Order: sequence, then structure tokens, then C-alpha cells
Amino acid sequence: MNDKVPTENPLIRVVARPADASLRGDIFGGWVISHMDIAGGIVAAEIAGDKLATVAIDAMRFLRPVRVGDILSIYGNIERTGRTSIAVHLEAWVRRGRIGEDEKVTEGKFTFVALDDAGRPKLVAIPNE
Repeated sequence: MNDKVPTENPLIRVVARPADASLRGDIFGGWVISHMDIAGGIVAAEIAGDKLATVAIDAMRFLRPVRVGDILSIYGNIERTGRTSIAVHLEAWVRRGRIGEDEKVTEGKFTFVALDDAGRPKLVAIPNE
């Protein structure tokens, strides 16, 4: 992914609300990360099934603030599939107001591990193999 607004549909979209803001008025970074984690889990679950654990967040870059009223959209794709893990590259974009400009606000790589029913790592089924 790059600095152009992705053309595919976002994995999730959500409006930043006053309850999500700090005393300064910007949205907490943790709120954004939690939505990215949910979106990454959606992508990873398509391969690993519904039992996953987030084990790492790498190369996280905060570029611009998210503000109350912004529409946050999360885009992502699988970057790597290992024996038990899946790395997903995610980008968070906002639309400032209802007709405002789109801006990338953060990006990062989230790594998930597939889990069996006992909570232990399990092998990931790699598509088309």
C-alpha cells in the first residue's frame, strides 16, 4: 500500500466520537490501534479460522491525528504467512468531515498466531496449496 487512497473497500469504517478523544480533543492512538487490530483479525481469520492472538505490532507510524467527526477506514492485506502466523499490513485513513479530504493517519504490520481449541499455536492452512 502507498500514499494514495486505496481503491478496494475498507475492512471496517467507524466514526470517531467525542468519547474517544483525549482532553486535547484528538482521538487516542489506542482507539485507532484497536480498530486496526480488529481489521487485521478479519483478514487473518480468512486463512487461520476464528481463533487468533495478536502477537506483534511492528513498524507502526502515526502520521496525522484523528479528530472527532472523522470517518476512520482501515485497509489491509496479507504480507506474509508462516507456519502458525500471519502478518497483515494495515493502513488507517480518515475522511475529514463528510465531504472532506482523505488522509492516511497511520500504518503498521500486525502479526497474528492461529490457535487450536486448547489455545496452542496451530498450523495455518495456506491458500492454493
